[in-house]
Order: sequence, then structure tokens, then C-alpha cells
Amino acid sequence: MSEYWWSIEVLDGGFSAELWRGAHGNSLIEAAVTRGAVDWNWERHSWGTVFEIAFRDSDAWAGFRILPAVTAALDAVPDPVNGLMIYQGRGGSSSTADRRRPKPRSGAGAAELPREPDPVIIAALG
Repeated sequence: MSEYWWSIEVLDGGFSAELWRGAHGNSLIEAAVTRGAVDWNWERHSWGTVFEIAFRDSDAWAGFRILPAVTAALDAVPDPVNGLMIYQGRGGSSSTADRRRPKPRSGAGAAELPREPDPVIIAALG
């Protein structure tokens, strides 16, 4: 049997991701089980928490993701702007063939380099 793993990473923000897990963890597990989850795991890290879920097929994940309890939990993460990452595969510190990508640079690193101003030329008549 092949399992399709998905990860939901929640970063600490205005409050601890562990508090978020305490408030929404049971409803996420219940929603996952009702949609056919075959395995799940919570991992606590210094930067937040990771909820890993395995489904038998990708359609089960899609059904899980649109449930109102799941949407409400994801809307309530401690940092709603930068504190939620959802991706296929196991996450956190689990071993993986792909390394974590570096965080994007502010302004995408595309700022123009400073240039020397053009010299002022003064012409003198003979």
C-alpha cells in the first residue's frame, strides 16, 4: 500500500504553535481520520510544530483540506502571514532527499547596485 504524506508546518508567532496545536489538534486528527488518514504524527520544534498526515490517495487529502474544521484551524495559526507551510511529503526535521530551500531575500535580491554619478563637465571658452 502506498501512502501519500502531507505536512502542515505552523511557526510560532503572536503565540506559541504548541498552543495552536492544543486548540486545533484534536479536530485536525478527527477530520483526517474521517477522510481516510492511515497515519499521522505531530512533531514539536524550537520554531513551531509540524502535523504530518498520510492518506491512501491524493483525493482523500483534497477532501480533508476543504473541511470547515481544517480551514478554521489553518486560518487561526499564530502568524497568518508567514507562519503556515503546507506541502506534500514529510516535513520538519525528517530525512528527505530534497534540502530545505533558503528563505527568500527581502525584495527578491533584485535591488539595483549603486552607481557613481556622471561627472560634471564644465567647458571654458579659450
